[in-house]
Amino acid sequence: MLARIYQPAKTAMQSGMAKTHHWVLEFAPASAREVDPLMGWTSSSDTQAQVRLRFDSKQAALDYAREHGIEAIVTEPKTRKPVIRKGGYGENFATNRRTVWTH
Repeated sequence: MLARIYQPAKTAMQSGMAKTHHWVLEFAPASAREVDPLMGWTSSSDTQAQVRLRFDSKQAALDYAREHGIEAIVTEPKTRKPVIRKGGYGENFATNRRTVWTH
């Protein structure tokens, strides 16, 4: 059984970093998906593809995989440079601006 351990990236709809601090263990699909000829739905007989386990740390995920005999591939996350402005959002409304703020 093959699995992938990774730290999820933030979604396109979120500006913060919530729900990106945990690690996920996801099983690789054992069989290909099939299209139902009558309804056109995609299905699979592989129930492990539905399982996603969340862990607080990478080491906890690796320990779980080792204890249960799961071969795991770890994907390290790409770090982002923090976007921090000197004055932040309040700088837009400061009273000591050099130029007049207009629309």
